[in-house]
Amino acid sequence: MLAIYPGSFDPVTVGHLDIIIRAAKIFDRVIVAVLQNPSKIASFTSEERVMLLRRVTAGMENVEIESFHSLLADFAIEKGAQVIVKGLRAMSDFEYEFQMALANRHLNPDVETVFLTSGAENMFISSSMVKQIAGFGGNIDAFVPMCISEDIKIRLNRGVSSK
Repeated sequence: MLAIYPGSFDPVTVGHLDIIIRAAKIFDRVIVAVLQNPSKIASFTSEERVMLLRRVTAGMENVEIESFHSLLADFAIEKGAQVIVKGLRAMSDFEYEFQMALANRHLNPDVETVFLTSGAENMFISSSMVKQIAGFGGNIDAFVPMCISEDIKIRLNRGVSSK
């Protein structure tokens, strides 16, 4: 069974990686789909995010990384996916993601949305938080995969020396 785990991943966090690892145990194949959202100003280009995710998931044979710039429901049809995986950190995530799941089901009735809850140790981690901490030179090592930590620090540090 093919699942799609969509997101902006700007940048990818250990919370994202946790969902990827867990989804890869459940499904035969997982496409981590990097959204190209023209209404958002990203810190990393979609190509950079794809490359960072490929480094983070190296060795995970049933995980593929792609970018897309269409409706998720259409991307799922194009790829032949049966499942959309969404990670949840809090109840506020659920409300938004539930609405999106209903919309995706309306647009593509052949795809199911599966929610995976974040591990307690990752519930507070978000890409926005990582960007803010790194922007002020804070230590983000506990929040992002180590293999890409330096890349993120270099991009996001606004000239403030690291601690």
